[in-house]
Amino acid sequence: MKLLLLLSRVPYPLEKGDKLRAYHLMTRLAQKHEVILCCLSDTPTSEEDIAHLHQFCTHIEVIRVPRWRIILKLASAVFSRLPFQVAYFHHRVAQRVIDKVIREHRPDHVLCQLVRTTEYMRSHPTLPKTLDYMDTLSKGMERRTENAPFYIKPLLLAETRRLIRYENLMFDLFDHAMIISAQDREYIYHPLRDRVHVIPNGVDTSYFKPQDSEKNYDLLFTGNMNYPPNIDSVLFLVQHVLPIVRKTRPETSLLISGVDPSASVRDLAKTDPLVNVSGWVKDIRSSYAAARIFVAPMQIGTGLQNKILEAMAMRMPCITSALANNAVGAEAGDSILIGNTPKDYADHILRLLADTDERDRLAESGYRFVLERFDWDRAATDLDAIIRSTPPVAAKTAAL
Repeated sequence: MKLLLLLSRVPYPLEKGDKLRAYHLMTRLAQKHEVILCCLSDTPTSEEDIAHLHQFCTHIEVIRVPRWRIILKLASAVFSRLPFQVAYFHHRVAQRVIDKVIREHRPDHVLCQLVRTTEYMRSHPTLPKTLDYMDTLSKGMERRTENAPFYIKPLLLAETRRLIRYENLMFDLFDHAMIISAQDREYIYHPLRDRVHVIPNGVDTSYFKPQDSEKNYDLLFTGNMNYPPNIDSVLFLVQHVLPIVRKTRPETSLLISGVDPSASVRDLAKTDPLVNVSGWVKDIRSSYAAARIFVAPMQIGTGLQNKILEAMAMRMPCITSALANNAVGAEAGDSILIGNTPKDYADHILRLLADTDERDRLAESGYRFVLERFDWDRAATDLDAIIRSTPPVAAKTAAL
């Protein structure tokens, strides 16, 4: 079967969550299907990265959209009903390229990741297609609105309403839909949301595995550090949790590791010598191996936190919020610790730092949990079954 994969980003290198999901599903689907890859990019893509992707794809189109064109499109989106997140990625030049790929390669099925890419399929109603919502963007925007400055709230509220409408519209356009967790499925407003398939992420446990290494930091947070929910989490950790911890352990240190740290994140290291903001690292495993405890106090956002799964796979004890763990599904107190208030997080951190045996117990339980529950091969097999169950384009055309 010819499978067209339509992405809003080039899926390699693996420094962001949507890339991680797309890459691991793509590489496994390529073992059974001919994969044609179309992706957008507002930055140059290296020849080495494209060469790597050609191991799995018979044809690749990286559609470069310059920043000036994006700005113009966002300005025009003010007067349309498209969500800004969709307008950001939808351009006429890209539509022409994608239409040409469809004409020339005649895919049997299209897999779109995130509603950001679905507008390109409006002109192909009979082509069999599956939407990977991944997470519910409207819910994430709604949560960002709650704590936003008053002068930004109207814009975020408008974007939330647009996203809800658009997510429902795309639900009806696509043959199948999938999402990363049952929690996120419940956030979709469509009355038939129970039809959405839950396909969680996996963990590459041959790559993320326990390492014996010197522990240079007490605490660790990883992720795309230009992503608002991650920024919110580390600010909460440094400004509200660490002061309580340091009343008992003044030398408690924190490593914040991940691509594109925002100015507010970089400033944390300038004002606190025990906070290190590393930025992008070539091998993120070195960051996991360098710390004693992984802390992810996620207060907003949606989806499944890959960072927690990776930390567990490297046998790190993990502390997070109920919001994040609802998607992970680990047993609180056994495989993971849950915080609600700054004092909750501080108490967990202090107990684990003081008790090596408890750190080891929690880490081992979390490690076993990840090995049993999160597997990329299983996720790809479930997705393959969805794709194969869709009627071919000839049957759909005849039914219209």
